[in-house]
This record gives sequence, C-alpha cells and structure tokens, in this order.
Amino acid sequence: MSETAAFVRVAQLADLANNRSLAVEVDGVRVLICNSRDRVFAVAEICSHAHESMATGRIKHGILCCPVHGARFDLETGEALNLPATEPIPTYPTRVVDGWIEVAVK
Repeated sequence: MSETAAFVRVAQLADLANNRSLAVEVDGVRVLICNSRDRVFAVAEICSHAHESMATGRIKHGILCCPVHGARFDLETGEALNLPATEPIPTYPTRVVDGWIEVAVK
C-alpha cells in the first residue's frame, strides 16, 4: 500500500513575489518554496554539493543558484545544471488552494 502525499499549507501566494523564495519546514524537512515564471516550486533547501542553505540563492528563469559555490538547479526537476554540483536536489509537489501555497514532502 503506497502512502498518499499530505499537502501542508505553508504560505500565501500573494506574499511570495516572482523570483523570490521562502524557507519553511514541512514534516521535519527543510524546503525552499520558490516562485519563478508565475509557477510555484518546492525543492530541498540544502545544496546537494556543499550541504549549505540555499535560502538566499538567486532565482531566474526557473533556475535556483546556490549562494555558496554557484551551483545551479532546475526548479522543476531538481537537476544539477553545472559544477560543482553533480547530484540533483529533491523536489516536492506543490499546489495553490484558495490563495495558499501547499506542499507535500511524503
């Protein structure tokens, strides 16, 4: 029997400007909620390369740039786009319900 994802309300969409992010914790997991290209994404808040916070990383054109070593990650797939990162970061499903961003980590 598979476990169904439980969505958790994390922020109001109106409070997350384009190309901005918000670090939250959902069920014990550090998640970065990102708004880019009028879409909301949720990815691991920790870089797969240096295990550092990406909460202050730049977001542009659906890509998150780690502020520590410049590794870039695709917000939709989590794919590492350049060195020094070689491993992807986890991504999580999101949805917007009644103006609230919701994310599921399981």
